[in-house]
Amino acid sequence: MKHALGLLGVLAAGVLLAVSAAMNWRFGLQLGKTEFDGQIYGAASAAADCLKALVPFFLFASIRNKMWSQAAASALVWVVCTAYSLTSALGHAALNRQDTTGARAVQAAVYKDMRAELKRSEEKLAWIPQHRPAMTVQAGMDSLKTERAWAWSKGCTEVKGKSTRELCQKYHGLAAELAAADQARKLDQRIRELRTQLATGTTGTAVASADPQAAVLAKIAGLVFPTVRVEDVQMALTVFIALLLEIGSSFGMYVAFSQWRIYDHRAEAVPAIVPNVTVATAVQPPVTVAPPIAAPPVVPAKPKVTANDNRSQLKLVAPESDVERFHKDRIQTAENSSLTAMALYEDYCAWCEEQNKEPLALPTFGRQFGELGVEKAKVAGRIRYMGIKLNSGLDYDEEDKTPARSVA
Repeated sequence: MKHALGLLGVLAAGVLLAVSAAMNWRFGLQLGKTEFDGQIYGAASAAADCLKALVPFFLFASIRNKMWSQAAASALVWVVCTAYSLTSALGHAALNRQDTTGARAVQAAVYKDMRAELKRSEEKLAWIPQHRPAMTVQAGMDSLKTERAWAWSKGCTEVKGKSTRELCQKYHGLAAELAAADQARKLDQRIRELRTQLATGTTGTAVASADPQAAVLAKIAGLVFPTVRVEDVQMALTVFIALLLEIGSSFGMYVAFSQWRIYDHRAEAVPAIVPNVTVATAVQPPVTVAPPIAAPPVVPAKPKVTANDNRSQLKLVAPESDVERFHKDRIQTAENSSLTAMALYEDYCAWCEEQNKEPLALPTFGRQFGELGVEKAKVAGRIRYMGIKLNSGLDYDEEDKTPARSVA
């Protein structure tokens, strides 16, 4: 389960790092005057973003090893790379949101115009008087043109007498009705087109606002802060996205790799030993049957000697850990001497550097060193190891002076 979580964490951190590096590369690409210059800036921006994710490993390793100059340099590199990457991410996020909201604003304006035109067309259609179909009206007009009065009036240009006047009145009425029918047909066709475009195009909910997310968040924030505007929320979202990418890509890998504790070295496993008859007898629990009364001191002495022999055999067979090798190389027994835990750990770190080994963390080292049987006591508020001193030749004056113990 631990390895699965670690793999998922590394995968998520890798995605954030890839996205952040891509954003930095695209933003750096826009800084060059030529295409080649843009490639240079883009590559430098992506490399700075990747270095930003690696620096925490170097920084905390330097602090753990008390290499303060390297820690200061690592911190400076991380601050510069993170600041540059943050500005690039802000620029890219701002441009992307501006382009997206601009396109949505155009869609929203087009949608509103179409809705307004549809409403006007429907109102105009309602204002048109009642009329018959255009073909029926046109047929009535054509029939009037066949009468004699039409010829006498010369197409209703010269009205003479009652008959021609009545015919021309009918003709002009039919002409007005035909115009209304034509206008209604055009409006009805336009209304159908607008409704089809609104139904098949982007829905009204999606284009009612240029930035629906910012609009909703602005309304929610307005319940507490009435002066919040949509532009303020858009700026906050841009900064939040940039911070998400930068913090996730900066410390994501470091946090994910903490599942494996890459700075700690586990002690080598002790190989299994096939017990012989003597060992089996030694490791078995004591017999519950009471020993003979005639020889009470002999019975507990035998298993004690056998157990010691058994432990000595196990030590000879089991591989030595780095802590055991350090104890053999740098520690000697001294009855009136003692070492603080920090002095002992500093000498251990120096020994690891000489041996080209990665030192254990202080708690892990203290636990493994305590398993070697060295007496430990709390003296004057500090943990001290009693009866030992260093072979390294270093001068630990305060360490060699053994004050009175506060805890036996």
